[in-house]
Amino acid sequence: MTPEQFRTHGHAMIDWIADYLETVEQRRVQPDTVPGAVRALLPVDPPTEPEPFEAVFADFERIVLPSITHWQHPGFFAFFPANSSYPSILGELLAAGLGVNGMSWVTSPAATELETHLLDWMVGLLGLPERFRSDSPNGGGVIQATASEATLTSVLAARWRATDGAVNADGAAVGRLVAYATTQAHSSIEKGLRIAGIGSEHIRWIEHDERFAMRPDRLAEQIEADRAAGLVPFWVCATIGTTSSTAFDPVGEIGRIARANGLWMHVDGAMSGIATLAPEFRWMNDGMELADSYCTNPHKWMGVNFDCDLFWTADRRSLLGALSILPEYLRSEAAEAGAAVDHRDWGIPLGRRFRALKLWFVLRCTGIDAITEMLRGHVALAQELATWVEADPRFELVAPHPVSLVCLRLAGPDSATDRLIEAANASGRYLFTRTVLDGRSVLRFSIGARLTERRHVEAAWHHLVELADAIG
Repeated sequence: MTPEQFRTHGHAMIDWIADYLETVEQRRVQPDTVPGAVRALLPVDPPTEPEPFEAVFADFERIVLPSITHWQHPGFFAFFPANSSYPSILGELLAAGLGVNGMSWVTSPAATELETHLLDWMVGLLGLPERFRSDSPNGGGVIQATASEATLTSVLAARWRATDGAVNADGAAVGRLVAYATTQAHSSIEKGLRIAGIGSEHIRWIEHDERFAMRPDRLAEQIEADRAAGLVPFWVCATIGTTSSTAFDPVGEIGRIARANGLWMHVDGAMSGIATLAPEFRWMNDGMELADSYCTNPHKWMGVNFDCDLFWTADRRSLLGALSILPEYLRSEAAEAGAAVDHRDWGIPLGRRFRALKLWFVLRCTGIDAITEMLRGHVALAQELATWVEADPRFELVAPHPVSLVCLRLAGPDSATDRLIEAANASGRYLFTRTVLDGRSVLRFSIGARLTERRHVEAAWHHLVELADAIG
């Protein structure tokens, strides 16, 4: 592809993306596709000769696009959102054009310093403790790919601290480590602990209360029992806004128990943490001063397209101890003199994309006030939806709804709610996710897509009501 062709196709691609986002509401949210349908349309062998870009893009529209789930659709109420925005898309495009690998300061000073500065900005914007700032004695932040990666990173740092850095020399020490969370916590916790060599058998699932939040008394009891059995409690996850129900663990109480027992407390605020851009939601930060690490995702609810997870630690010594590997070809005078940060030592991969650009573009081009108003609007819609659910005797609310997720079900057997979800998703106009809370089937109505307005929520609710009539 020549520079002239790149300009021509690039301009056309920008036009296509803008048209797509402005008309995505006209498409089915989820494709009516069967497994294997996409591969059946692809040639068996790869091409050996170059093909015109027009032919490639035509195949994209013919083969790929009909089987896309449209996460930017205003009727997307499943999972949690994965918002994009025009400034973020342009930032991503620019990062791709630059082709920077920001693994260390010397590989691109601007990539490292912009990222560090933005993470310090976000400490203030989210109302987080100053101990997470890069200029604090032992803190700092970095952009990870996802909250799953952030969780694993925190586990590795905690493992290093609990074993005094002897993890490779003494496998027996690792074999005695025990971690704690509730069954409501994200599935990446168990995966991360498996990867870190802790294993599923050394995870203690702590009982939750009627609000699906961790019971601190049960945590303290389990830690005491594990110590008595000769095990070493080392890590606990407190979640602010769980995936199934947006439950909020009591971070302060958990943190005090963790401090008293030498545990690392990681706080997972992947979705809900972004809400603290609005000061009225800063109650979510209660107890955060006791956290050893924290993460939240602008790629969910802030208009920064996937992937972009913000991760902070108040113990960078343990983080670097766990993850810093320094062969000769990665050494630099700047890093060895302590004048620069090498972000390769702050996460799992060596190579790092220039994710800070899209965050910077969104902050500057969209502005905090506009982002905050979008968040407030989504929360208000969820609260209004909850009143509609409460007023209809055929439905019941299953969990508290302090932010933008409403968990509801049809009164009666689980089969009725399961049929409701299946029928609603089959329409192609909306997409919901099923979960199970205390053994009961639940429909998650997650409001957070950038394009979602009140009319979309109201229409989706009326559709559920109509389906409930049909189900009987």
